[in-house]
Amino acid sequence: MDAHVEQLLNLSAQTETLIAVYDGDDRLQYANSAFRSAYFIEPDETPLWPDLMRRNFELGRGTVLRTDDFEAWLRSTQSRRGKIGYRAFETDLCDGRWLWMTEAVQQNGWMLCIASDITRLRAQGRTVRQDRDQAIKASYTDELTGVANRRFVMARVDDMLAAARTGGSGCLAVFDIDNFKRINDRLGHHAGDLVLRDFAHRIHQNVRRNDCFGRVGGEEFLLVMPSTSPEDALAMVERMLTVIRFSRPLADSPDFSYTCSAGIAASLPSDTASELYRRADQALYDAKLSGRDRVRAA
Repeated sequence: MDAHVEQLLNLSAQTETLIAVYDGDDRLQYANSAFRSAYFIEPDETPLWPDLMRRNFELGRGTVLRTDDFEAWLRSTQSRRGKIGYRAFETDLCDGRWLWMTEAVQQNGWMLCIASDITRLRAQGRTVRQDRDQAIKASYTDELTGVANRRFVMARVDDMLAAARTGGSGCLAVFDIDNFKRINDRLGHHAGDLVLRDFAHRIHQNVRRNDCFGRVGGEEFLLVMPSTSPEDALAMVERMLTVIRFSRPLADSPDFSYTCSAGIAASLPSDTASELYRRADQALYDAKLSGRDRVRAA
């Protein structure tokens, strides 16, 4: 945690501004009394952010979530949360308050959240701003699976490459569901869609907050892993492939299973997004030629 954040936390106890810090795993590490009161967090609690949101949604308190499907909302929101250095947005609470929330991600992956009460200041035009924010969210979300879309993921590739030019590092993984055309032909496109949703859901559950996972077209998905060595990326993707092997996504075909293949490439200071993608895609091709259901590194 940098000195600026520590100084801010020392001053936060008496303020009405909501202040919290989440670590790289999205677990709450600090929250002042104003934040804990607004989100119903006990003094000694350090919940994961998804668990906190799920609990408050089920109890009808905390943030207002305009959805009938919490897990779909969570998947879509996590696809964008903590993926860029800074973002600001408006959010409303079930008690009627309206907040201006900022999220600043530190180099170590920790995230500082600060929210101010703007209930009296921004009443006019609130519906218009809500509609605008929903439209922005939709423009970055894959409609079928609920994860990030190609536009958002490729922007995160550009961010990682910009960091690589100043000494940073990272890896890109390309995933492709094995024999997907055969699934569609044998079981129908509805089954194919269920497999795509299942794959996105299961991989996304194993993605770190600072990484970005999304669908870029058909049965192909990308995982952007900033500040990650090839060895760590390989181990992480191997675990993801194991999760997929044990999935049984079709209720009407309980014995049905599927696999995927993946290719990984490490970013270089001279890389363009297309060149990094090409190397990862070549590694994916090598995985396919080697028998599928495996990962290869460029």
